[in-house]
Amino acid sequence: MQITLIAIGKTDSSELSKLIAIYEKRLKHYVKFQFLVIPDIKNSKNLSEVLQKEKEGALILNHLQPADTLAILDEKGKQFTSVEFSQFLQKKMNSGLKNLVLVIGGPYGFSDAIYQRSNEKISLSKMTFSHQMVRLFLIEQLYRGFTILRNEPYHHQ
Repeated sequence: MQITLIAIGKTDSSELSKLIAIYEKRLKHYVKFQFLVIPDIKNSKNLSEVLQKEKEGALILNHLQPADTLAILDEKGKQFTSVEFSQFLQKKMNSGLKNLVLVIGGPYGFSDAIYQRSNEKISLSKMTFSHQMVRLFLIEQLYRGFTILRNEPYHHQ
């Protein structure tokens, strides 16, 4: 299985980028992983929220294949413990899935087209985090999930 993480806009913080790179490198020992950053929409300040979401949605959809399973990070999504998330990953692998695509949306969330295309909605917390922090949290949880599946000592219960 391959996991593709798609995020809108670059990370402004070099410190966050370094941490993301550390976990991205660790994660690649367990699974094929690709982190794809879609550039911010130009002149987005001149667009309505709906139009910005539609433009971002079209860019996201351009990166999807018909067989991809799309899981979007959404405040109304399913919340997991780390162990439950590792089990979610295991089920995806056991199903023969070729590509799990996780998407972190833009500042206003997702377009209707993305909601319709999505197969799963995942929430990291009831709290709101910056889109830049969510990248780090999600990649770390992916890494943690694979260490749990391998019974490695990273996660303590």
